[in-house]
Amino acid sequence: MSGPDPNQRFPLPHTDRLCFLKNIITNPNIIVGDYTYYDDFEDVHNFEKNVKYHFDFIGDKLRIGKFCMIASGATFIMNGGNHLSKSLSAYPFAIFGNGWEHAMEGKNYPSKGDTVIGNDVWIGHDTTFMPGVQVGDGAIIGTKSVVTRSVPPYAIVGGNPAKVIAMRFPDDTIEKLLALKWWDWDLERITRNVGELTGGNVDALLDETAGT
Repeated sequence: MSGPDPNQRFPLPHTDRLCFLKNIITNPNIIVGDYTYYDDFEDVHNFEKNVKYHFDFIGDKLRIGKFCMIASGATFIMNGGNHLSKSLSAYPFAIFGNGWEHAMEGKNYPSKGDTVIGNDVWIGHDTTFMPGVQVGDGAIIGTKSVVTRSVPPYAIVGGNPAKVIAMRFPDDTIEKLLALKWWDWDLERITRNVGELTGGNVDALLDETAGT
């Protein structure tokens, strides 16, 4: 076999609580890579409901890489939830009209850009991501973390606000993994190397690469 079909909606037999996420997304501003899965205690369609304040007219995107593991309750706060913070009042007068509609002329609500989750990222239960954060490849986000700033590749973070607890590997191993980008390999090659990918020896993958 050459691996599961990334276009399956529900890749595990007899359950619909875990899906390959890209196959249920309807919002064009949510972009998800192959094999990223979402597991929900109730209904996998809760994922899009948990992407909050994601208004079309703002245009910000949630980008999630390949082979990510996303637990139930993961929530993404997008830029539509922002208010003015350096003005005398944070109140959104303009949206109510009736003489207030010009309150935002010459001004813009703050935006931190797209929220980007890398590849092979493990996101724990009830984690919250604030607008515009960037999460590096291979990171692990602890349960109930609130991610307010960008996360380095292969970092383990947790808490509110989330902080780096440890790095998964030494710097030289991380550099090798980031250079390999195994998640971009073709499916046959990934299937051939799942034993090494679930092991701890990055040089075994390097040896395989040298042989191709």
